[in-house]
Amino acid sequence: MKFLLTSGGIKNASIERALIDLLGKPIAESSALVIPTAIYPFPGGGGMAWKAIAGESGPLAGLGWKSIGMLELTALPSIKEESWVPTVRETDALLVWGGDVLYLTYWMRRSGLADVLPSLEDTVYVGVSAGSIAVTPFNCDFEFDLDFVPEGSDQPQEGDKALGLVDFTLYPHLDREGFEDATKTNIEKWAAGIPVPTYAIDDDTAIRVSDGNAEVISEGHWHLFRPSAEAD
Repeated sequence: MKFLLTSGGIKNASIERALIDLLGKPIAESSALVIPTAIYPFPGGGGMAWKAIAGESGPLAGLGWKSIGMLELTALPSIKEESWVPTVRETDALLVWGGDVLYLTYWMRRSGLADVLPSLEDTVYVGVSAGSIAVTPFNCDFEFDLDFVPEGSDQPQEGDKALGLVDFTLYPHLDREGFEDATKTNIEKWAAGIPVPTYAIDDDTAIRVSDGNAEVISEGHWHLFRPSAEAD
């Protein structure tokens, strides 16, 4: 699978060129599915999900795709796999919106999508914020996400772990106003306890992954933190 892991979506021309290159054809000739699931735990999540699907929450669903649909992960366990897996396999790009990483990874696993993703060799996975963190090995938002877990839910079990489809982790929204923990100093402290490299990226930066190779695409700023010798 190919990945374009962003903090804020397709925010500039460099990130858009990277997307087109990964697709191997223009966006106007490509199909996409929006996955809005991560946003539901937040107050007003339903409205925010609609804005993501309608392309009103930033440059992603509204880029001018040839065709676009929605893949709602919470619905998948209640329907037959033959009703949704072929659609996923035939789609050029999965547009995975941001929100709650813990909730997203929980439903990726429970829905079966996490099992399908590694077999999608030609599909481009486009993550935004939580959608990007979800495919890394570790959830940098775990403590924050716990505030949105219903009492008695099993979501927190191993919730500090994400899917691990790439060999690095990611901390989005670097130095963005309103994201108090997303400073270089705080991210560096968190990264010191992580046994894989950590990319801290702002909203004008993305990580492109093709054939297992990661490349930074940026018109903004970013930092790479290597794991410390003490990290387990």
